Amino acid sequence: MKYPEGRGWLVMGLALLMLASGLVACRPAAEVAGGAGEGEPRTESLVIYSGRSESLVGPIIEQFEQETGIKVKVRYGNTAELAGVLLEEGVNSPADIFYAQDPGGLGAVQAAGLLAQLPAGLLAQVPERFASETGEWVGISGRARTVVYNNESISNPGEQLPQELSGFTDPAWRGRLGWAPTNGSFQAMVTGMRAIWGEEETRTWLAEIQTNEPAVYQSNSAIVAAVGAGEIDAGLVNHYYLYRFLAEEGEDFGARNYFLPGGGPGSLIMVSGAGQLKSAENQENGLEFIRFLLSTAGQQYFADQTFEYPLVAGVSTVAGLPPLVELDKQAVDIELSQLADVAGTQEMLLSLGVID
Repeated sequence: MKYPEGRGWLVMGLALLMLASGLVACRPAAEVAGGAGEGEPRTESLVIYSGRSESLVGPIIEQFEQETGIKVKVRYGNTAELAGVLLEEGVNSPADIFYAQDPGGLGAVQAAGLLAQLPAGLLAQVPERFASETGEWVGISGRARTVVYNNESISNPGEQLPQELSGFTDPAWRGRLGWAPTNGSFQAMVTGMRAIWGEEETRTWLAEIQTNEPAVYQSNSAIVAAVGAGEIDAGLVNHYYLYRFLAEEGEDFGARNYFLPGGGPGSLIMVSGAGQLKSAENQENGLEFIRFLLSTAGQQYFADQTFEYPLVAGVSTVAGLPPLVELDKQAVDIELSQLADVAGTQEMLLSLGVID
């Protein structure tokens, strides 16, 4: 079962993220803890707010239901939208788990004091840098920011593509690049850009890309499709979307990925992640869900079906996917906690007319 998605997420999410600290109501600790009391029967249900799309995670949630007997209700939406909803609902939220596309939304909800501390053993299942420094959320699967390019118009990406994102401001790229500025992962990348480059350089980059008249899309999938069809030469996406097209259309699909070697914000490695609300009424079920996602079966699902990087050791990835350890050598060095200021990024994008 899923809840209907909200409307007007961007404006609402921006306002609520900026006012996070003022929106969390107080109530007694015993009430905030929620869940079944000592000696009370466990409720076999779970409510998830998912910033990951149903097409990506619906099957693994269904598998969890089948294997545990726990009935799951899911509200799907944009990660920033759902973070805003959680901040508005505060301790009265029906959600048990917040499953986010990127660390930005998780960081905003964590900063508002709404996420519970996760067990140390659960956090220890993934590398330390892929979990909250203070233990309120844990990474589930990894993805790399990449440039997807048309392999007919660009036959030698090492020479024909920029080494860093700054290269796309060259007038030679006018009308040739695609981006999805309302997408959560794009906004997380820009948030990282602000942390690495600073506010002024980031604003300048965004303005100069705007001047180059990029093609605007609503999603990463739409960008990859457009690049494969030759409508644009390149686009800014997460790595795994290309592999979904290759799996469906074969090796003749006209696009490939290029991982920017410059070590800037364009070579960011991020994670999807999950945290449990302090107010969760189904705490044990929530922890069981997170454990399931980090189990060998759960991690293999992300490797095989969504073409992401498993974060737990010993799980194989699809053929042709560069090892995460190799990408780490050229990836930008940034703490994922620095991706939390999504509200500031949205404000910047709004002020520049990149989004409305």
